[in-house]
Amino acid sequence: MASKRIAQSSVNWAAIAERVPEADKASYLAFKAKSDGYLRKMLAAPAEPLKIDWASYKNKITVPGLVDNFEKLYSAIKIPYPEDKYTPAIDKHEKEIIKGIETFKAESEVIIKEAEKKIAEIHSLLPFGQMTYEDAAYIQPELTLDLENKPSFWPHQEIDYINDEPEEESLQIEEQKKIDAAH
Repeated sequence: MASKRIAQSSVNWAAIAERVPEADKASYLAFKAKSDGYLRKMLAAPAEPLKIDWASYKNKITVPGLVDNFEKLYSAIKIPYPEDKYTPAIDKHEKEIIKGIETFKAESEVIIKEAEKKIAEIHSLLPFGQMTYEDAAYIQPELTLDLENKPSFWPHQEIDYINDEPEEESLQIEEQKKIDAAH
């Protein structure tokens, strides 16, 4: 009888336990034990209020109308169980999450297909040991050296600027900077 009071009591504790991190296992087990204790107490209690033998009380109590008054008050007591106003919101939220998961899966499939296509392109390339600079420039033009638009790669090193200044002039410039700094 007590099980009729529970709308959805079946909790998949095993599925929850799989998702709980190792650091939180103790808290999870304490929560599960507390929940199981509440469920046992509720199931142990009867679903209907206890039946009282009012006739035996009427024979034992001599005050007129007292037992009748108590009987009337006791039978008038109705303990309402709280209405379930959260299940529809939870179901709606679950549907939204499922829709979001499906969208994510569709977007991921597109990304996976693009990545597989790129992998197939990479596998169809010449091995790097057999590739010439022209092959590399054709395949990845943004990674090749463009002396007109992009004269060197980052990080820039002195060797990148060999053609910019003759070495003799750079030595003269350094000497001039030292002289200027001394004044």
